[in-house]
Amino acid sequence: MAKDPPQNGGSGEPEYRVYRAGGESGAGVGTRSRGAGRAGADPGAGGGAGPGAGGRGGGPPPSYRTYRSQPRGLLARLRGESDAEIGRREELPPGRGRKRDRSLRRGWTWRRALKYVVLALVAWVAISVILFMVSAQDRAGNLPAGAENALSSSGPMLTSANTVLIVGLDNRPTTGAGSKEGGLQAFGRSEKYAHTDTIMLWRIGGGTSKRLSIPRDTVVHVPGQGQEKINAAWSQGGPALTIRTVENLTGMSINHIIVIDLANFPKFIDDIGGVSVKTPRICSNISGGKKLGGFTLNLRPGVHHLTGVEAMVLARTRDNSCNPSYTDINREQMQQQILNGIKSQLFSLHAFIHLPWAAWDAPGVIQTDMGGLSLMQLFIAAEIGGSAPVHILKPVGPDVGPWGDGLQPPGNARQIVRRELGG
Repeated sequence: MAKDPPQNGGSGEPEYRVYRAGGESGAGVGTRSRGAGRAGADPGAGGGAGPGAGGRGGGPPPSYRTYRSQPRGLLARLRGESDAEIGRREELPPGRGRKRDRSLRRGWTWRRALKYVVLALVAWVAISVILFMVSAQDRAGNLPAGAENALSSSGPMLTSANTVLIVGLDNRPTTGAGSKEGGLQAFGRSEKYAHTDTIMLWRIGGGTSKRLSIPRDTVVHVPGQGQEKINAAWSQGGPALTIRTVENLTGMSINHIIVIDLANFPKFIDDIGGVSVKTPRICSNISGGKKLGGFTLNLRPGVHHLTGVEAMVLARTRDNSCNPSYTDINREQMQQQILNGIKSQLFSLHAFIHLPWAAWDAPGVIQTDMGGLSLMQLFIAAEIGGSAPVHILKPVGPDVGPWGDGLQPPGNARQIVRRELGG
């Protein structure tokens, strides 16, 4: 009587899986040791492979191919192939006419391909979020002294409305766009002595997104300084005095502050692929125009897709030679349209492809009291709240005083602010 094939644990020899030639398993398919496959081994071993097995009468025993049993590779696991499928694949003859088993193709279905695409997209977004958080954390606390102490506490933006003060300073950067403008005084590059070219309140969070701009020439009471243009508060007391002055005018408690950095603003706009803005006829020459180291922007009426530098010039344009009636009010409207354009462009294909770069550069566009988590909530809340309508605290007339071009705010300014922003 033939001996049973030795077990793998007893002989230490590698196991084999046995498959009938042609890809069909025989009655004796199973695991055989190296000794069981050698010449002279009992043909009946292997579970009925001898004469009479499988109802074949006294014919010759069926032939088998043997394959070494081994773990599935990474690609085989991703395709979902079993050990038996790997063996059948090896039996198929090579050549262009080779037919693959239908079961082998099930690992490459469109559903599986879609799953891998989705995983790749999620990974791309995750990398961008990590870069954003690291960049924001690295720049946290870069506000001038005294700013955070002047702010009021608030709840998380995802569930409750916050009031954010956005300001843009008129100091010029030392590098990049605007660094070569002529005609600047010695303190023209100093943040400490800057004036606020842009003043905007953003009520954001809890499903709300509303903005209101305050013209820079609005004459208000600056605590400790008397009647002044509101844009002078920064040069007289920094961000803390600016916050107090805006709160006195509007009656709103400021929870966060964002200071726009002109040096990095164009780079971020270019990262997301520019912004689309509808403008009137624009003929702008800032600081003498491009020939003198400044900026020149000429636009026809209509919708324009602007580069980073063009968007910055539009946001700064106060004097429009094509339209003498163009005022600071129009500039405030253009600034709010630029912000809405940025929000829309963030979901473009170009922005998604460049998302890691945009995520890394975004925190560098601003100085703020907010860290990475709060900024992430701000962007999510902005998307939930939708595009904010354009609101401006319009003056009721010119203010006769030493400034010449000062603007008189409405007497019911606080009621207007509450109506436009809520809270």
